[in-house]
Amino acid sequence: MTEKKANILYVEDDEVLSFVTKDNLELNHYSVVHCLDGKTALKTFKEGGFDLCILDVMLPEMDGFELAREIRKRNKEIPILFLTAKSLKEDRISGLQMGADDYITKPFSIEELILKIEIFLKRKYITQTHTTVGEVSIGEYSLDHSNLVLKLHEEEKKLTQKEADLLLLLIEQKNKIVKRGTILERLWGENDYFMGRSMDVFISRLRKYLKQDEKIHLENIHGVGFRLNES
Repeated sequence: MTEKKANILYVEDDEVLSFVTKDNLELNHYSVVHCLDGKTALKTFKEGGFDLCILDVMLPEMDGFELAREIRKRNKEIPILFLTAKSLKEDRISGLQMGADDYITKPFSIEELILKIEIFLKRKYITQTHTTVGEVSIGEYSLDHSNLVLKLHEEEKKLTQKEADLLLLLIEQKNKIVKRGTILERLWGENDYFMGRSMDVFISRLRKYLKQDEKIHLENIHGVGFRLNES
């Protein structure tokens, strides 16, 4: 008997599309729980045990964005993949800005969906097995990457997994330029315009988190990348 690869929460109100997608994912040895609306999906998510979420944007009861926000309150690390209409650029940007990991446009092929899923699960596995020795420091701050905590003296800021991964990468290369493409491929899985917009949001968050130490400056090298400077 083939072992299941992962447990997926799949939320889609199109019954024909969801039947075909769920069936194909299960043929590829994923365990899939399907919900037709956002409220049912949130209740199902609270029961736990999922490795990845696939959310349609347009859902009855609770839309995909609100559902994703509620999921993020309970689990900051689980990969979230949005399903969007091809023409709705705003949906894709909004989803990435509020913390989704990626999007896939309708109509999509099962092969494309499985490729995205595999990228997320691989990245999640790498993150879970990656450990740091103690803490890393930048200026007055210290980053406890394993526990997703940024510390400044007695203050602690809880980070998301991606915030912690991005900050760790910049600290490891402090005072050096880290190219945009390098960051996107390593942390987002691909060098893509919409992924780049998402990365810019995370960079802005890190600037806010680090602003209390004047010796630290997160510099944007226009068109090239970023450099975390420590004077």
